Amino acid sequence: MKPNHRRCISCRRVALKQEFWRIIRVNTSGQLQLDRGMGRSAYLCPQVDCLLAAQKKNRLGRSLRTSIPPGVYDTLWQRLKNNIPH
Repeated sequence: MKPNHRRCISCRRVALKQEFWRIIRVNTSGQLQLDRGMGRSAYLCPQVDCLLAAQKKNRLGRSLRTSIPPGVYDTLWQRLKNNIPH
C-alpha cells in the first residue's frame, strides 16, 4: 500500500499524514474536531511558525470553509506546548 502524503496549509510542506495535525469540519454537524472524523480536513505542521501563520492569516478558516472558534486555536497551542521538550 502506498504511503499517504498531505500538505501543511501553512508552510505547504508535503510529508506523511502521521506527521501533521488533522482538523476536521464534520459533514453532518459542521462542528470542528481534531484527529478523527469524517468531513472536510485541513492538515497543519505541529510547529510554532505554522500555527501562528494559520491563526494570523485565517488559513484554517479558508481551508475548512467555516469560522474557527478561538477554543480550537487554544487547544492546538496547548498541544504544541506539551510536545515541546523543556
